[in-house]
Amino acid sequence: MKLLALTSACLLALNALTANAQTTSNAAGISTANLDRSVTACQDFYSFANGNWLKTNPVPTVYSSWGTFNELEDRNNERLKLIATSAAARTDAPAGSADALVGDFYASFLDTVKIEKAGIEPIEPMLERISKIKKDADVIALVTDWHKQGTGVLFGLSVRQDLKDPSRVIAYAGQGGLGLPTRDYYLKDDAESLKMKSAYSAHIVRMLVLGGDSKATAEKSAKAIVALETKFAEAALPREEMRDPNKSYNVITVAQADKQLKRFSFRSYFDALDLAEVGDFSFSHPKFFKAMDQALANESMQTWRAYLKWNLLRATAPMLTEALLNENFDFYSRTLRGQQALKPRDVRAIEQINTMMGDPLGQLFVAQYFPPEAKARMMVLISNLKTALRERLDALPWMGDDTRRQALEKWSTFTPKIGYPDKWRDFSSLRFDRADYFGNVMQLAQFDQAFDLNKIGKPVDKSEWGMPPQQVNAYYNAVWNEIVFPAGILQPPFFDLKADDALNYGAIGAVIGHELMHGFDDAGSRFDAQGRLKMWWTANDRKEFDLRADRLVAQAAEYSPLPQLPLNGRISLGENIADLGGVRVAYAALQSALKDSPSKDIDGFTPSQRFFLSWAQVWRRNYTEAALRVQVNVGPHAPGKFRTNGPLSNLPEFAQAFDCKAGDPMVREGDRQVVIW
Repeated sequence: MKLLALTSACLLALNALTANAQTTSNAAGISTANLDRSVTACQDFYSFANGNWLKTNPVPTVYSSWGTFNELEDRNNERLKLIATSAAARTDAPAGSADALVGDFYASFLDTVKIEKAGIEPIEPMLERISKIKKDADVIALVTDWHKQGTGVLFGLSVRQDLKDPSRVIAYAGQGGLGLPTRDYYLKDDAESLKMKSAYSAHIVRMLVLGGDSKATAEKSAKAIVALETKFAEAALPREEMRDPNKSYNVITVAQADKQLKRFSFRSYFDALDLAEVGDFSFSHPKFFKAMDQALANESMQTWRAYLKWNLLRATAPMLTEALLNENFDFYSRTLRGQQALKPRDVRAIEQINTMMGDPLGQLFVAQYFPPEAKARMMVLISNLKTALRERLDALPWMGDDTRRQALEKWSTFTPKIGYPDKWRDFSSLRFDRADYFGNVMQLAQFDQAFDLNKIGKPVDKSEWGMPPQQVNAYYNAVWNEIVFPAGILQPPFFDLKADDALNYGAIGAVIGHELMHGFDDAGSRFDAQGRLKMWWTANDRKEFDLRADRLVAQAAEYSPLPQLPLNGRISLGENIADLGGVRVAYAALQSALKDSPSKDIDGFTPSQRFFLSWAQVWRRNYTEAALRVQVNVGPHAPGKFRTNGPLSNLPEFAQAFDCKAGDPMVREGDRQVVIW
């Protein structure tokens, strides 16, 4: 994980908005005490299924939202803390072993006395270098060095497969440079946006003062920094357009890129990263890089020094003094997301190990908490979901035979990964100092960056995982056409070996369906069976798909989580398509399973009703108002209420299960009913 790289991925669940509360699920996975029977299922199923849970589980002060994912994540963290504490207590762990790496890093994170005593001394050499910047070449040299160390300032550099040639790994250079979540925070002029931008500017001032500037200097610098970032925002691709991978794929030679820029040389940049062999790369966002190049030519060195100092402080604040840590938290968590207090330090330690060193901790986790029978049961569920999806593809009335053949070929190449990787990533060369937390983080960032850069030009390693096994999440990888389910999510209430089929198909089954459907959402559907970014659709069939997707965009816009803040269905389209298709395919798979193994009613609910209750339970979530606003503005996931009600209101099977009638809010009919897959 790069130290400052702010990236996004099409994952199943959420941002890092986590919480801690008591679990109310019973052994069978659904507690009737969570229901609110004052609301009918046909009126608002989300409230019916979760109403009392929502009333009795307010967001704790140390979190900005709280839901089912976090219940499980909280239990996982308790297990992981026991593992890390045990590792830290060992004095005989072999150097480079998982126990030594986890234990030493964990101990260094918790040693607040040494961290506070060091103050800002760890970054003083970098501050000194910034202060000596005299020309744009100095700015470029510093940015390049930081990138080599794993600190992604000014623009983004990522390493992954060529989207149109899966046989090779290339570099992608993309837009960046912002301290606020998206370009809209800079460009919108409504009262809420202006308020947030003012708070951001005030935060920069306080951070620069903590970094040694006078208040007057800091105020002048903050104004220049926000103005510079606004220029970057104006040149950035909107989030809606980022949904189309074609708009971020622009493979050209290094020489061709350098012809478009006057100040910045990618040839010199790659050479400095020890990548002299790189001949081409994805120059992903030319408009942004031209704005960056102009800024290098036109902005004063005073502005650049201020900008780089701000980015250094922003990146390192969580690793330095309590004052810097708290100021960083005050804006990015309290002001931006409504979180009122920091999480306990031991929890934050686990989260950072998960992020930067997930495999060593994951090895220790799965050895204790992932039974082999869970993987076997998951493979059965995946097989059943794939069969149901095949049946849907065969029967789609709007898809022509040519496109259908391509879709079925893609279906046949789906690859599942369950639990944990077959080959663990090797961290054994690292050695951590328990008295140097800052140095440990920097060592990990540089190690991770070198690992990624070393992939360029090498054979693709499809054994890699994109998240650690202890993560409570799942994902779809378009270029490998794979669905991945870490051990962390394969626990109640998502997956319960003791539960009936209705519960498992409504929770993890729909999650499986969700990930499968990402292969056919607005972005994933642009990749073929071999993982190539290639339009395999006929023009007419793509038009039919887009018409149906547009209806889902329109449906999302009908829902406003806050006054005058409707959902942007274009940003969340991929996740909404995956939800709609995933729950539909999972329900069909359940019906097939019930033919072979009939299930009885439980707590007065039929298997079909329990399926939908299980789905609703997965997405229950309370938010602070600020966190809800960020969720809507940034996406890509809609809030829990829409993720529950949105898909189900389009399913006649749901209406039949709960005897809903035409005109009920949970029943969409005619042209309002969205059917894609």
